[in-house]
Amino acid sequence: MNIAAVVLAAGKGTRMKSALPKMLHPVCGRPMVTQVVGILQEAGIHRIIVVVGPNEVADRLGDQIEFVTQAEPLGTGHAVLQAEEALKGHNGPVVVVHGDTPLYLPDTIKELVRYHQAAGATGTVLTVDVEDPTGYGRIIRDRDGSFVKIVEQKDATDEEAKTKEINSGTYVFAREPLFAALHQIKPQNVQKEYYLTDVLAILRRERHKVDIYKHGDAEEALGINNRAQLAVAEGILRDRIRKAWMLAGVTMLDPNTVYIDAEAKLEEDVVILPFTFIEGNSRIAKGSVIGPFARLKDAHLGENVTVTQATVMASSIGAGAVVGPYSYIRPHCHIGAGARIGGFCEIKNTVIGSNSKVPHLSYVGDTDVGSDVNIGAGTITCNYDGAEKHRTIIEDRAFIGSNCNLVAPVVIGSDSYLGAGSTITGNVPPGALGVARSRQRNIPDWAGKWGKKQSEEEESR
Repeated sequence: MNIAAVVLAAGKGTRMKSALPKMLHPVCGRPMVTQVVGILQEAGIHRIIVVVGPNEVADRLGDQIEFVTQAEPLGTGHAVLQAEEALKGHNGPVVVVHGDTPLYLPDTIKELVRYHQAAGATGTVLTVDVEDPTGYGRIIRDRDGSFVKIVEQKDATDEEAKTKEINSGTYVFAREPLFAALHQIKPQNVQKEYYLTDVLAILRRERHKVDIYKHGDAEEALGINNRAQLAVAEGILRDRIRKAWMLAGVTMLDPNTVYIDAEAKLEEDVVILPFTFIEGNSRIAKGSVIGPFARLKDAHLGENVTVTQATVMASSIGAGAVVGPYSYIRPHCHIGAGARIGGFCEIKNTVIGSNSKVPHLSYVGDTDVGSDVNIGAGTITCNYDGAEKHRTIIEDRAFIGSNCNLVAPVVIGSDSYLGAGSTITGNVPPGALGVARSRQRNIPDWAGKWGKKQSEEEESR
């Protein structure tokens, strides 16, 4: 079946109290409107038109999604009307959904469309029962339970306002009757807006069949209008994500302290320890142990990697490597298989070869490190000269003594050694020993002389 969808994402979202448009506020790492688009795609809907306002929503979501613009905020009916030209010639159902409802399950959208088609309806509205319907449009039925109208709270009578069945804002329509009705609606309401809800009353008046699909889970229809609702939606979606991964073979010792974004992917037998954040499009291969107190963002980890109390940003880590504790892997790094990044290290824009070690207390930036290299404690690659960044090259099996400074650009040859405490400003040939420090000088009886001098100064004061 040829199904299209219109996503309403033009609202300003003033109740978010934010410079960022509401539709771009993230839910589990995705802008909420992107989450809605993803739900529709998983439901098998591939023609998706997003109605945006005169803001950066379209720019931020890129050219993978079709957009139309609602230049003025004249209501939901006016917003859907902007998609008329784009949908000209479409001969299947049109799903209309708000971009701030990121909690629908794909199966719910599928079932809504199936219900609409089986009922032979021209328009179908998805409804739910809620304990507190404040702020929602109420569903008004006749005595036999059939649809009569949707009334917004500001326009409802006292009796209508008591109704607990509310409009979710999600619909399915036949295209031609939808747009014919949209051209008939008028802003005869307190808000002076063109309400999409009026379309259903027009269809009913013209003897089209309007049906109600009542969904049993009000949670899915939750809309986001402020940051408190955003936090609620985030919590619901995170629970779903954690449960799905645990059922897929991931162990979480304390799931409530684990945060996994919607686009992250984990393999079976991954273990996630408490207070761990897995963000962006991170990928974690089987057997890896992450946490406690770890953060991964856009990180790709091979099998059997351990990351303990560390941060890994936009970098890859090879199989069997160990990172942490208290280390920071900055973007554009690759840590090779079997490598070790120990405590209190920072690695930036660097390749660490297989089985190499940066055990502790070092900064390695803009560096290419070969295999089987040992970098001693306190080593610094001095990569910035105040104007430009320069690279350091440390070849295979080199041994860097503790507390060395490598002033880039410099090449440390394979199988070479650097003496502890050296500041290296020139290349070190393969197999050589590089030492760059002043000769030690011992001054005999210095302590006694210094103590005597201090005593004399105190007596003279």
